[in-house]
Amino acid sequence: MVRLNYKPHHYQQYATDFIERNSISAILLSMGLGKTVITLTAVNDLLYDYFDVGKVLVIAPLRVCTNVWKQETDKWLHLQGLKVSVAVGTERERLAALKVKADIYVINRENTQWLIEESGVPFDFDMLVIDELSSFKNYQSKRFRSLMKVRPKVKRVVGLTGTPSSNGLMDLWAQFRLLDMGQRLGRFIGKYRTDYFLPDKRNGQVIFSYKPLPNAEKRIYDKIGDITISMNATDHLQMPELLMVEHPVRLSETELERYDELKRDLVLTLTGGEVTAANAAALSGKLCQMANGAVYGDDGEAIETHSRKLDELEDLIEQANGKPVLVAYWFQHDKTRIAERLQKLHIPFTQLDKPDTITRWNNGELPVALIHPASAGHGLNLQAGGSTLIWFGLTWSLELYQQTNARLWRQGQSAETVVIHHILTEHTIDEQIISALAQKDRTQSALIAAVKANL
Repeated sequence: MVRLNYKPHHYQQYATDFIERNSISAILLSMGLGKTVITLTAVNDLLYDYFDVGKVLVIAPLRVCTNVWKQETDKWLHLQGLKVSVAVGTERERLAALKVKADIYVINRENTQWLIEESGVPFDFDMLVIDELSSFKNYQSKRFRSLMKVRPKVKRVVGLTGTPSSNGLMDLWAQFRLLDMGQRLGRFIGKYRTDYFLPDKRNGQVIFSYKPLPNAEKRIYDKIGDITISMNATDHLQMPELLMVEHPVRLSETELERYDELKRDLVLTLTGGEVTAANAAALSGKLCQMANGAVYGDDGEAIETHSRKLDELEDLIEQANGKPVLVAYWFQHDKTRIAERLQKLHIPFTQLDKPDTITRWNNGELPVALIHPASAGHGLNLQAGGSTLIWFGLTWSLELYQQTNARLWRQGQSAETVVIHHILTEHTIDEQIISALAQKDRTQSALIAAVKANL
């Protein structure tokens, strides 16, 4: 394998130096800025130039574990001395990887608790890198609680993410609690809420959401600014133009009545008692399915309600004139119905879920590829295969939404323009989701701007 000479951009050198200077660092990098090679360069320096650390643990999404960290180490000439052991797979495979003599051990986040509490392997890592820090935003999760138990043993910690506050400022507390053990935003979530938020939506004594106090954002940013840098790709790279397009589709009167009837019936079943997150989520899920054109019945079978989005998708693919198109879906019946329509049109396609299908896409062999945001949000480089993404069904998660878009709109994209299409069903929950994503993005953009590195 031919290794490449690493010639860091100015911002990459700045970020590497920042990690080396600070025992705690939060690196908020837009997708495509090379956060892995930035961090690996710092790790290499700390291991072999400064002799400051001896054993490094990286916790990352599964696909990033298997497809990114080892490959990036192998790619660059200056990292040839680093030995990386990837601890994924069966328990036997993970244990074998953890017992190998290495500099860096990479494990997927789902196995954090297993590593700390069940593996029997001593937790003697003196540096911790959390790739996608935002996956530790839930302070009640087992992975968060397990990692907090051993956090005092680690003298250096790096948190990497491009989406730190995808659901608002409340997400930040757990992430920074893990980084600095509560020095900046406090040791307890209750005090964080009291200091920076007011109760918003509530039912009696039950509070469902909080809103920031006046000036809370600035105060929070000031607190975390000394260990945090952020950078946007558009500030430092010649990025292609990003074009967002909405394609509204209209239901017939009968179809809209059917949607409204389902919405009314589901809401009515909730009026007799307390509305919980669980049944609110169930209602949202059903309405999203209806907006997309099919809904699961009580027997688990999908019942088609309309084909408006499929018709619009067909038109968009036709307008692409053979140019490769990536289609993001959410529900299984979305994928099934899209596949049936493409087969009927004799359009070759595949699901992007295996290394060989990803290779075929990047080689330009596929006119259409289907992608699920939850399985392909992080770590995939798909920019070589095309520059057009169509959202058939939306997600409430800003993180998955942005990460999926960034599979195409990133460094290395040869097209001058990346086009993100959204097929939206009028007068349905689609309109609320696209609005909510925009609102969340404003919150996150404020965070990014507030702690942006002054290069």
